[in-house]
Amino acid sequence: MTLVTRQDVGGVSVPVDHLIGGYWVSSPQRFETRSPMGWEHLADIARGDEATAAAAVAAATRGFEEWSSLSVEDRADVLYRLADLIEAHNDEIALVETLDMGFLHESMKQRLVARGALNFRTYAELITRHHDRTWDAKGMRNQVQRMPAGPAVVITPWNAPFMLSTWKLAPALAAGNSVIHKPAEWSPLSAALLAELTLEAGFPPGAFNLVQGIGEEAGAALVSDSRVRRITFTGSPETARHIGQAAAANIVPFTAELGGKGPFIVFADADLDAAAHRAAWQFDDSGQVCLAGTRLLVAAEVREEFLERFHHNADALVLGDPRHPATDIAPLAHPDHRDRVHGFVERARDAGDVIVRGGRPVEGSLHYEPTLIEPASNLSEVVRREVFGPVLTFQTFADEAEAISLANSTQYGLSAQMWTSSQSRAERVGAAIRAGLVWANTFLVRDLTAPFGGCGISGIGREGGDYALDFHSDLKTLMILDDTTE
Repeated sequence: MTLVTRQDVGGVSVPVDHLIGGYWVSSPQRFETRSPMGWEHLADIARGDEATAAAAVAAATRGFEEWSSLSVEDRADVLYRLADLIEAHNDEIALVETLDMGFLHESMKQRLVARGALNFRTYAELITRHHDRTWDAKGMRNQVQRMPAGPAVVITPWNAPFMLSTWKLAPALAAGNSVIHKPAEWSPLSAALLAELTLEAGFPPGAFNLVQGIGEEAGAALVSDSRVRRITFTGSPETARHIGQAAAANIVPFTAELGGKGPFIVFADADLDAAAHRAAWQFDDSGQVCLAGTRLLVAAEVREEFLERFHHNADALVLGDPRHPATDIAPLAHPDHRDRVHGFVERARDAGDVIVRGGRPVEGSLHYEPTLIEPASNLSEVVRREVFGPVLTFQTFADEAEAISLANSTQYGLSAQMWTSSQSRAERVGAAIRAGLVWANTFLVRDLTAPFGGCGISGIGREGGDYALDFHSDLKTLMILDDTTE
């Protein structure tokens, strides 16, 4: 293993180069990453370019041969070892990601890093218990087999980067593909820690590659390379359109999870205390959560009761340093993003929407006040577009039909929440909502083997369980005449 450039981040030594073919590789140019807490400089990261991307794909092409030839049991053993290493390094990963992205430290330790380990364990288990589908028809024995597809490019977002990276990397690797991981430039550090752990876990050279850099440079070069056989991306619809064009040019399967504008429906028969508490917690991670229910849709007859409870819960939220256990709301990830969020609020104010609470950045920090807006119209920009910040809208509905109509009135369709004491209503409304995932009386609870993805501009394809493994595989049907003898 070559020497690697390392920098100290909060007392943790972090590699700041690319990992290509099992070797650490530097770049003549670098980009900086800063902490949302005080906008302090954290590290200077290797800035990959077209040549870096080409080298990584070449390494992944070579690494694919060895990785894909391993038995599923051997691949699973490596994934299990990686999961164990993630757990052993929980504290360092959580601290670095908190400093780099601003996520609540306790939540990182207890939920997101642990989920990263679980992602690898889940897919290790799935591949070892999988059985090819077989059946007899027309005098033939049919068997559907999975073949590893080839090098996969995995491009991940800046919010919750460690967990979301492992969520995409685990099925690609479990399926037998080599990977090139391109993390977001706003929060690249935890990806470097993960790459280092893959070396310790025993991945063959080139099975796991990391390319750091700017999306328009390194990312664009990776998705345009004709040797790549799968692309999976989480981010904005605008970026996905460019990636989709590159994938289409090379006839490469492509999945994309592109955010949401989830409805949060509260019926009059709901437990209003539980609904209002959960509604206020849509401000979690400063609203930088694609699954959040950002459009509060409340039965008109309980409008005032709900709002009173909502404000009570929102008033109790503590804005502060995400390393402090008492903090509920962390800063936004980047000054550019704070300005984007504030731009939405200012345009809403100018358009005549009512700012019910909040609506301003917190002076001297990247925090933004938890904000609730009552739009003048369902056509208001703040209702139609994803803000991705601590900004919720509030609307009322007269009946179930109007609730469904409002819920389905945007181009997005990633997730939805509803709150009702009626099982039949939950099933009826849940069936009518256009979304990839609908929760009734709960939130952020999900079986990792269930399909996950969006409708409309919230994405294409499905992740999770066998759905992701099928995407990362080429499916073959083997047909053998029934009377074939040994």
